[in-house]
Amino acid sequence: MTDHPDKLPTHLAIIMDGNGRWAQARGLPREAGHRAGAETVRNIVTECRSLGIRHLTLYTFSSENWNRPKTEISALFSLLMEFLSREVPRMVEQGISMRVLGDLESMPLAQRTALRHAIKRTEGGKDMILNLALNYGGRGEIVRAVQTMLREGLRPEDVTEQAVADHLYTAGQPDPDLLIRTSGEQRLSNYLLYQCAYSELYFTPVPWPDFDAAQLRMALDAYAARSRRFGKTQEQIDAH
Repeated sequence: MTDHPDKLPTHLAIIMDGNGRWAQARGLPREAGHRAGAETVRNIVTECRSLGIRHLTLYTFSSENWNRPKTEISALFSLLMEFLSREVPRMVEQGISMRVLGDLESMPLAQRTALRHAIKRTEGGKDMILNLALNYGGRGEIVRAVQTMLREGLRPEDVTEQAVADHLYTAGQPDPDLLIRTSGEQRLSNYLLYQCAYSELYFTPVPWPDFDAAQLRMALDAYAARSRRFGKTQEQIDAH
């Protein structure tokens, strides 16, 4: 357990970075890093559920990742199929509902079919929501939301912050309280741009394949020690 079980984030978002560099540092192909990273996903999902984190969002494949070598994309999609085959039954057992944030329609047919099957099989999960951000881009998500509102005939005065939030992929879920990025990079990389307006940011040099339960607890303890003021003064926070 963390030292602050009463200050856990309700929604944790993670940018899982460093698989390729982890592999290259060991003289291994990048695909080996992605395979090791998939094992970390399994462990971190299990740990978050046991801690009581209700929403976990993982940046799995960005809309920009299509620019990577075709062999690497193919390996990533094969790993995704393996992950779904192995983990969906476990998600059902553990009460985890899996959802996809992103443009599912543009995914390859096999992966699209498997993802829809996984979403359907796990939809009854009540203990945790696992969001996989797949073929996802934050700016594209906002553009999609605006286009949908225009199609629905919303008037300018109907366009509020809440209305936009209600048309995002994360509609109905709380915004991330904490965003973790591994492997030393310190940027959002087009990830949950609207939702992370007030998220606490935690950057670690540890590459994703080495990010274990102990590293997660360090991040959660750092989060618990911060004061989240949302524009108020510390004195106002302390008065409540």
